[in-house]
Amino acid sequence: MKRILAQCIKELAQFRRDRLTVALAILLPLATLFIFGFAIRLEATNIPIVIQDLNNSPLSRSYIEQLMATNQFQPTRWENNIVEALERGIANAGAIIPPDFDAQINSNQPTTIQVLIDGTDANNARIIQNSFRATTNAFLQTSGIQQEQPNIVARIRIWFNPGRRESLYIVPGVYGVILWIYPSLLAAIAMVREKERGTILQVYASSLTAAELLLGKGLAYFLIGIAQAIVIISLGSLLFQLSFAVEPTAFILGTSLYLWTSVLFGLLIGVRASNQNAAVQGVATIGFLSSLLLSGFIYPLSNIPFPLSLISSILPARYYIELSRDAFVRGTGWIGVWFIPLVLIVIGLLLFNTARKALSRMQLPY
Repeated sequence: MKRILAQCIKELAQFRRDRLTVALAILLPLATLFIFGFAIRLEATNIPIVIQDLNNSPLSRSYIEQLMATNQFQPTRWENNIVEALERGIANAGAIIPPDFDAQINSNQPTTIQVLIDGTDANNARIIQNSFRATTNAFLQTSGIQQEQPNIVARIRIWFNPGRRESLYIVPGVYGVILWIYPSLLAAIAMVREKERGTILQVYASSLTAAELLLGKGLAYFLIGIAQAIVIISLGSLLFQLSFAVEPTAFILGTSLYLWTSVLFGLLIGVRASNQNAAVQGVATIGFLSSLLLSGFIYPLSNIPFPLSLISSILPARYYIELSRDAFVRGTGWIGVWFIPLVLIVIGLLLFNTARKALSRMQLPY
């Protein structure tokens, strides 16, 4: 135990002396929090749209006002053909209200509004289509045009996030991405730096075992990761007005296990890499891309195709993001997330054992 603590103190002293690394350990996670937290928006807004009102009646203008009240569309002036506006990328959608719009409605005759949608972005096109349908149905009901009441009326209530704040979904996921990338990156660089400087040979020739070396380095960067987590979670909760939806014991324990797993992943990359460039590329490629694309951070896990879904099932970021969103949004507590700490412990043990075996094969017999 004394040798593990001595190794930990040595790593912390080296980290403190490297001002560039200290600055990167603070600034890069903050920059990632700001960029992801403020830039990522899953709900499309300010969609440019061209509307040709050939009727120009109070009824047609009322329909247009209700369409704009959704706050999803941005009207764009265009005097020529709507198809040309779509082809030039000036608008993503266009609507043509016929000249006999009000006359047809007042005479109880069906009328048609032509809507053209740019389908280049399938998700955006689906949003526009659903918005037009919902607006049309609401317009028929509020204007008294639809006389018959539907036989089935759905009363929808949004739970957990009734205000539909996207930050409640994005920011807890950002915590998982940040706390997976940067503690592992620092640990990987620290391990491979020993090889570049040649000091790893002294460790190989000493009585320090591979397990003690990994535990000593891991403890140092685990403490650094704890400091990063406190800063990121506190600042993110303050900026985006997040608060715990449930008693945070499960989240605190899960965060600690997640940070330890992240550090062990970085140490494994550092053991395998031959230089710092390779270590950074390994963490960026394996760690960042997987935590960003295969963890459920942006895309639902059900959308991940086989066999990539198998990789998703063993990613620690996938489980921590679920834990984080539960702590800040859903609030089910231990009942819903009891298995996540167990999964993180199993993955951490596998990473530690793999790194220990790889490092043991490099050590000289003593």
